[in-house]
Parts: sequence; C-alpha cells; structure tokens
Amino acid sequence: MHSYPRNSPEAAARLVALALIADGHVCRRETDALAQMHAEAQLGLPPGSLPQALRTLCEDLVLGTRSGGSVLAAIDEPMLAALMAEVDDPGLRRRVISAVAAAADADGHLAEGELRVLGALMRAWGPGAASHLRQTAH
Repeated sequence: MHSYPRNSPEAAARLVALALIADGHVCRRETDALAQMHAEAQLGLPPGSLPQALRTLCEDLVLGTRSGGSVLAAIDEPMLAALMAEVDDPGLRRRVISAVAAAADADGHLAEGELRVLGALMRAWGPGAASHLRQTAH
C-alpha cells in the first residue's frame, strides 16, 4: 500500500476512492456526485486526479490480495484504521466525510461495503464525524 504524508490530498482521496469501490463497482452517479460538489478541489487535488487515486488504490489492493481472494477483503479493520489515521485535520476530515457521503448516497442505496467504510470513519474519527455526517445527510 502506498504511503502518503499525513493530511495530504492523496491520503484523503484514497479514503474517497475506498468508498467508491466499497460496493464492488464505481457507478457514474457516484462520480457525477463528486464532480458536482467539486470534491477534487475540496480535497486539494489537481483537476482530473481522483481517477488516478482510484487506480492507485485498486492496484495496491490487487497486490495485497491472496490468489483468488476478494480485492476488498485485502482491507481488514487494522488497515482501515491505519488509512483513517492518515487524515487527522478536522477540516479535511469534514471534506472527506462530505465526499464519501455524497458518493455513497448517489445511487440511493447504501451497500454493505459503503456502510463498512462509513462505520470505520465514525469509529476512527469519533463523535465529530458522526455529527458532520448527520449534517451532510440533510
């Protein structure tokens, strides 16, 4: 798994990318929702770089899977916690939560994998994350 500086745009983008693939596929509504909210700019990424973050995450996951295993199974709870710990700036956390919530809600259905990512965010980032998620939902 690539390592990124703490609170870097790349570390934040990886969390959004994780939410995008959490249900097993990336749909157009999810990417459109992120584009509409200008997620790349909000995360500090250059225009057009979120697909690269998604690609890099997928490559890292494929390299980390055992033969025949699920790509998403490569991310266990300790790995999720480590990825969440790379973002500790409160403002960046709020922007990540907004982007993850927008992507997860874009198709009108929260899949099990998306709930897992959102739950990991809440556990790792505490009550402030849950509060921001509730505000984002309204």
